[in-house]
Amino acid sequence: MELELILSDGSVYGHRGRAEILDRQVDASTGTVLARGVFPNEGNVLRPGQYVKIRAITEMKKNALLVPQRAVVDEQGLFLLAVVEAENKIALRPVKVAEKVGSQWIISSGVKAGERVVVEGGEKVKPGEKVKPMPAK
Repeated sequence: MELELILSDGSVYGHRGRAEILDRQVDASTGTVLARGVFPNEGNVLRPGQYVKIRAITEMKKNALLVPQRAVVDEQGLFLLAVVEAENKIALRPVKVAEKVGSQWIISSGVKAGERVVVEGGEKVKPGEKVKPMPAK
């Protein structure tokens, strides 16, 4: 498994490493998993006892539908997306969210690729309301 190292200042270390040991148990008191990775240490940037984060790709989903997290409205555990339908009218749709990828959610059902969703102000719009859609920044 290929690993990426994130240093304590938030920067990504310039060399990728590989997993050597991965524990299967999560420490209940810290929420961490014991892992040992091996990285090249050119210039002695990495030091013993240094705090870092490790990122690894554990699964690859092809053709996943991603929407910005801020577009998803959470109403008491029900996730909704405001969708701009025909004639620029709003429809609120329940969606199933899967994993978070950065600042985006993978949507597993409820909308299709190519549909337009409200990114800003989704909690303010009402079903049937006519809007003037603009591309998100």
